[in-house]
Amino acid sequence: MREILGRRRRLRLWRNGRPEQLGAALTCAVEWKWPVLPGVGCAASGDGDRKGACACPDPECAVPGAHPFDPGLLAATTDERMVRWWWTNRPGAPVILATGGPAPCAVSLPAEAGARALAALDMKGMRLGPVVATGERFSLLVAPYTLERLGELLHAKECVPGSLRFHGEGGYLLLPPSTTGAGSVRWERAPLPGSSAPWLPDVEAVVDALVDSLVRV
Repeated sequence: MREILGRRRRLRLWRNGRPEQLGAALTCAVEWKWPVLPGVGCAASGDGDRKGACACPDPECAVPGAHPFDPGLLAATTDERMVRWWWTNRPGAPVILATGGPAPCAVSLPAEAGARALAALDMKGMRLGPVVATGERFSLLVAPYTLERLGELLHAKECVPGSLRFHGEGGYLLLPPSTTGAGSVRWERAPLPGSSAPWLPDVEAVVDALVDSLVRV
């Protein structure tokens, strides 16, 4: 049975009367045991010219609203009380997954190449896990991998395009339904509703298709 039944399908359990970000954060942390923390978010609409700019002190932030700030990444947790406290105080904060360790990792690439890669993997009958999308990039969630294993895998490739990014130990990834200065974050392939954590493929199973799609694009 395919893990993903359709594209851009939102989890209904994330709309059960709670703010969407809080519901999403609780699902990840409590039900799936994925460590999360709130992102910095963007400046409030009442800030005039700063609307859409990052809420952090850097006026030239390269990823406005799309990164941890306070608390820092090391504070990511699966503790329900902490998650509720964070998003009760900041209900619109982006949801950030701390990748690596026991948590999922991810591989991301530009959106055009990502769409081609998904089509190629579908043609092969490959079972995929959740896929996160923004206007610019697709990120495929994969099972945890170590930097050593990733290095061995990439060393065997003739060419690895620089636009392919890896979110492993010490990294992070924004999850839906977050909004940043660059726009909204959505599910291109959504997890199935349920209490068990979504199934994740090994990085070896998808990286060839991702590299090939980037080279072709």
